[in-house]
Amino acid sequence: MVLLEGGRFWMGSDDHYPEERPCREVKVGRFEIDVVPVTNRQFARFVEATGYVTVAERAPDPADYPDADPALLQPGSSVFMAPARLTMGMNPMQWWQFVFGANWREPLGPGSGSAGLADHPVVHIAHEDADAFARWAGKRLPNEAEWEYAARGGLGRLPYAWGIELAPGGAMLANYWQGAFPLENSLLDGWERTSPVCSYPPNPFGLYDMIGNVWEWCSDWYSDAPGRKAPSCCGGDDARVASHDPDDPGRNFPRKVLKGGSHLCAENYCRRYRPAARYPQTIDTSTSHIGFRCVRDVAAKAA
Repeated sequence: MVLLEGGRFWMGSDDHYPEERPCREVKVGRFEIDVVPVTNRQFARFVEATGYVTVAERAPDPADYPDADPALLQPGSSVFMAPARLTMGMNPMQWWQFVFGANWREPLGPGSGSAGLADHPVVHIAHEDADAFARWAGKRLPNEAEWEYAARGGLGRLPYAWGIELAPGGAMLANYWQGAFPLENSLLDGWERTSPVCSYPPNPFGLYDMIGNVWEWCSDWYSDAPGRKAPSCCGGDDARVASHDPDDPGRNFPRKVLKGGSHLCAENYCRRYRPAARYPQTIDTSTSHIGFRCVRDVAAKAA
């Protein structure tokens, strides 16, 4: 882990997606953060020590999905599969497939295995899986401000974790999609899916893969208006209730914040390979491009 002293920084962006606004000054305290996202090797140790079973490895509870076909309520997870062509515009259902038996051990489904992936970020991780690992390790998940402070590396309001240009001088500084997503991937960075941690240079704080590779869970409930309190009319846990998708009132699950983008972010689609970028994800969801890293509280310096 790396110790970060914290302090005030500019969070968010007024120049990109609406959910990143407004750019605002925020203060974070001292904390330690994992140098890399949690790997398959590390997650395997956790499972071996505890017997933990991830959300993707459990059959969904029919009570949580009352409108689902019972035959479809089997263990599995969502896997990116590049389509041969697009027939519904940029509808994500054309490249996401729920694969029975897909999980962190078998990231592409039964028989795929994880040989050679020990040092890749663990994927197919739902929020409660990440939280369970963090508690076992004596850590916790970062809040959104901590995560963004760490990703910025002290570079202020610059758009990328390394500066102003996405690929300065043509250098690939993170694992993201090169080409027209989702049909063409030139693989300039050498990786079709996840890459081993530390494959790219660290940011100024010495942290790897804060941008691209896999999305990372944060502890915050998602809000379209970051930095503002949830409306008190919601009742109960306001932030949790307000995190539900307002355009999908029947949805049973609240949403948490994801940060960092992934290997599927591209110039023509989801330019979220930036510290300010954020994305909502329901807590029951696991996919082939979602992972996490942990933080640990550190006492403030004595005066």
